[in-house]
Amino acid sequence: MNNYARIFLNPNEERELLQGFTWVFDNDISHVKYFSNDGSGWKDSTLKECKIEDGSGVEVFTKAGGFIGTGIINKTSKITVRIISQEHADQIFNDIKGFWEKRIQNAVSIRKVHYNEDDSYRLIFGEADFIPGLIVERFCDVNKKVYLVIQFLSLSCDVFKNEIIDALEKTCNPDGIYERDDAGIRDKEGLPEQSGWIKGNQKETTIVIKENGLLLNVDIAHGQKTGYFLDQKDNRKVTANFCNGKRVLDTFTHTGAFGLNAFKNGAKEVVSVDISEEAVEMVNKNIKLNHAEDKMTAVCADVFELLKKYEEEEKKFDVIILDPPAFTKSAKMIEKAYGGYKEINLRAMRLLTKGGILVTCSCSYFFDTNTFYDMIMHAAMDSHKRVQILEKRGAGMDHPVLLGYPKSEYLKCAVCRVL
Repeated sequence: MNNYARIFLNPNEERELLQGFTWVFDNDISHVKYFSNDGSGWKDSTLKECKIEDGSGVEVFTKAGGFIGTGIINKTSKITVRIISQEHADQIFNDIKGFWEKRIQNAVSIRKVHYNEDDSYRLIFGEADFIPGLIVERFCDVNKKVYLVIQFLSLSCDVFKNEIIDALEKTCNPDGIYERDDAGIRDKEGLPEQSGWIKGNQKETTIVIKENGLLLNVDIAHGQKTGYFLDQKDNRKVTANFCNGKRVLDTFTHTGAFGLNAFKNGAKEVVSVDISEEAVEMVNKNIKLNHAEDKMTAVCADVFELLKKYEEEEKKFDVIILDPPAFTKSAKMIEKAYGGYKEINLRAMRLLTKGGILVTCSCSYFFDTNTFYDMIMHAAMDSHKRVQILEKRGAGMDHPVLLGYPKSEYLKCAVCRVL
């Protein structure tokens, strides 16, 4: 028997955890047992009154006393415990360095099946790689230098920062590690926002990577999230197959990557659109880097307004890509998000030539697969179009899906033929 605190759940709250879910919310918890160092031994307590330091290891049990797993407690967060293992706490903490080395080595090993040393890919995908809250992108630049961009988005991984970084260095031997802990989600965990070099200290934080044979600037310090969206790599390549000799509209473009893949595969004309001036500046740099100036144009505009304007002008495109940011980050906003997704899909369908290709995406977990395809169907009905779904796609193989943790299957990408 060990002295790690024990979290007991309310009746029937264990089902999702036993299925693979890794979060224990504050309202899932019945009571806590913890060992007091004042000589009084084990004490029962409510969650609010328990004297357990945030960041401590705890064991989670069903109401009846069945062991579920070991996690890290954070009473500051609504997600009070994040499960890190199905082993007992003493087994983990007796060799915590070895524990994290093994976890990271496992994540690296499954990527090496699909990617080579020159590829850029997601190295650690948080809960889906059994390391809650940790995101690590591996970028390999054109000079074969490897940079890791890392986010500690929860206390459950932040408390093991040194062990995790040591394990990443040992396993990956990167030329640089850049921390992007400037995400607002850290506030909910009681953690400060911060960013900067952990290893390496370069003034220049923009690197050039190669993806699908294209050169792309990636600003690891100032780009959205970790600087680049690696999850769409394979979807960009698939989309390019439909673009030879076609007029292509690439919306919510970010870095221009979808449009550049279309250009590389022989598109007749590509228009890439983003509302951010900084994004459009990056797109123009990438256009120049790939000598695409004669075929590709970057436009700074609100996509909703531009689609409406193009419709009024009766413009037509052969291929349209819709890759918007998440329109909802909570279950409460699904109805509003549905309207936004439907509007851009409806207008895109009207702008397509007959038999044209629509590649439409959603990266919001809350906007689930059934809702996503229902939205496409209703957009087709309201635009008086018939739609064939040619392929249903998601994130790449560097984004494994953890059974029981549906948030890991967040990206939907539909390749559609519109008639």
